Amino acid sequence: MSAKSSFNPRDAAVDILLAVLGGGRSLDAALAEHVPPDADSRDAGFCRAIAYGVLRNHRRLAAIRDRLLHQSLRRRDQDMALLVEIGLQQLVAMDTPAHAAVSETVAVARHRGKQWAARLINALLRRFQRERDGCLASVDTTPAVRASVPDWLLTQLQHDWPDDWDSLLEAQNTRAPMTLRVNRRRQSVAGYQQRLAEAGLRARILDGFPDALVLEQPVAVGLLPGFHEGDCSVQDGAAQLAVEVLSPEPGDRVLDACAAPGGKAAHVLERSDAALLALDEDEARLERVVSTLGRLGLGGECRVADAAATKDWWDGRLFERILLDAPCSGTGVIRRHPDIKWLRRVDDPPRLQAAQRRLLDALWPLLAPGGRLVYCTCSILQAENEAVIAAFMQAQPDARAAPPALPVGRRVGYGQQILTGEAGVDGFYYACLEKR
Repeated sequence: MSAKSSFNPRDAAVDILLAVLGGGRSLDAALAEHVPPDADSRDAGFCRAIAYGVLRNHRRLAAIRDRLLHQSLRRRDQDMALLVEIGLQQLVAMDTPAHAAVSETVAVARHRGKQWAARLINALLRRFQRERDGCLASVDTTPAVRASVPDWLLTQLQHDWPDDWDSLLEAQNTRAPMTLRVNRRRQSVAGYQQRLAEAGLRARILDGFPDALVLEQPVAVGLLPGFHEGDCSVQDGAAQLAVEVLSPEPGDRVLDACAAPGGKAAHVLERSDAALLALDEDEARLERVVSTLGRLGLGGECRVADAAATKDWWDGRLFERILLDAPCSGTGVIRRHPDIKWLRRVDDPPRLQAAQRRLLDALWPLLAPGGRLVYCTCSILQAENEAVIAAFMQAQPDARAAPPALPVGRRVGYGQQILTGEAGVDGFYYACLEKR
């Protein structure tokens, strides 16, 4: 039997959610493992929508389930606990007809050989339909459950952004737009916008972002005119600002210290005739950089290396520009990767902060006098951003902060913080440091 005929999106969603919430896998990896490439596109899209939706609303859905059950399911029945959340997600937040949401979800329990659970889930989902308003009101009394975030993350957001945490929680649970970066070596932004229109795809210019177009509706990259020929890439507007802050000059030696998946490295080469070295310590991830540069027809040297272990790869020649897109919690891109909420732990930011400072300290001596190092993260936690730069500046008398003038975000001491959803872009932090 072919995958197209045998693939059940709800059943696959159970396995995907078990892999993420029970096994610590990333959502991207779980989707790749459990959604076969030849699955029907509508079924595959429905499966992805369920997985993303449940992960966005996991804590709220679990609270509704437990309220209706008055107990927790056994640990060995976590697949059924998640199947209940899948049914509730369809009834609460999706356009699935209620009769299909119930009957098809119940059918998954039968398919998994748990007839007792089929009866229980059928009764529970039908009860939710009758008591919907009361159920939602009872679980939405606390912000952490209503926004479906772990307590530690809510506490951190309230501490870091006392005037913005509630809007941040709302932004994290929205679907992110699909933003394109036009390769201006090939054509203008307006010209590519016209090509999209001719292909039946509507897009708007993102003010303040010179290379960006935001699609009205996301599409498969294969439908983008000239994508495989290198005419455009998919990259959020906030990430596109890296090249604006870095501002490389022709002939500059540029280091992209943590380059995967390669969007920022490619953007540098699209915008300047620089000599680029892209590093990443993960060989598989570096292959994505190589693939990205190849699709765009761009040069640049790619090397597997730990950027902080400079003795292993540095040839002694200084760089005029260094881009350090540091490993971080990813809390600024939760709307794109809702699994981050459940995969991160309270001790992750301090651990990541140590790694970020190690990279900064190792790379600073490699910067030429008068050169520029751009530190950025896709985090909205101050511990990974302003706190790292403030400590570094106190220890480096030859460093001067040159706060970037970005079209979005706010000054926070040495750098600029973009909060998730501002101007429709992801959460990001930028600091620009120049060597005296």
